Amino acid sequence: MSNTLLRLQDVSLGYDGQAVLEHISFAIERGEFLALLGPNGAGKTTLLRGMLGLIPVLAGRITYGFDRSTSPPGYVPQRDTLDPIFPITVREVVLMGTYARLAPLRPIGRQQRQLAAACLAQVGLASLADRPFWALSGGQKQRVLIARGLAVEPNILLLDEPTAGVDPGAAAAIMDLIAQLNRDRGLTVVLVSHHLRLVRSLVRSVLWIEDGRVSKGATEVMLAPERIMDIFGPL
Repeated sequence: MSNTLLRLQDVSLGYDGQAVLEHISFAIERGEFLALLGPNGAGKTTLLRGMLGLIPVLAGRITYGFDRSTSPPGYVPQRDTLDPIFPITVREVVLMGTYARLAPLRPIGRQQRQLAAACLAQVGLASLADRPFWALSGGQKQRVLIARGLAVEPNILLLDEPTAGVDPGAAAAIMDLIAQLNRDRGLTVVLVSHHLRLVRSLVRSVLWIEDGRVSKGATEVMLAPERIMDIFGPL
C-alpha cells in the first residue's frame, strides 16, 4: 500500500475556466496533519474543493491513493446552513455521513446507526443524539459536523475553518479533538484555519497559498515570524 494518499501534479484550479491557482505540485502522505494557510482570498477554499473533487481540474492531474467511490474523503464545511425550521436531530445529521457507502436505495440499518453513535461518542456528544441540530451551540454544531465527516470512514479528513464563529474555549477544544483523531487513529487531516497560535502548536506541515501558488513545508519554517508578520502580525 502506498503511503501517498493524494498527489497534485502541475495542477491549475479555478472557476468558469479561469484559474485561481496554477502549477500546484505537492503530495500528502498517510498520517499527516497539515494546515492550509494564506492571506484572505488567496484560494484556500478553492484548493480544498479541488482536492475533494468538487470543482474540475483545469490543468495537470490529481491522483488518489484510495478509491473515492468506496472510501470518499471526509469533509467538514465552514458552517452548515441547515434550515432551523426543519426538525433534524444530531443523530440524523451524523447519519448523513454514512450515505456514501450505502448501495442505491438501501435503507439505513443497524450498522450505520452504530457507526453514527460511535462517531458522536468520539466527539463527546453521545448524550445529545436526539437534540435538534439547530438548538446546539456553535462549538457543538462543529463537533457534530466533524462526527458526520468521520461517519464516512475516510482515509483523509478535510476541514474548512472548523473553528469559525465559535468562542476561544470551544475553538481550542475542537482543535484538540482534531489533533487527537490524527494522533490516536492516524487519520490524515488537512484543515483551513486562521487560528495560527493553535495551528502552530499542533500541525507538522503547512500548505501556504499566496499569489496563486502553493508551497509546502515544515511548520517551523512556513510559520517563521519573519515570514508571516506582514500578513498576520506577530504570533
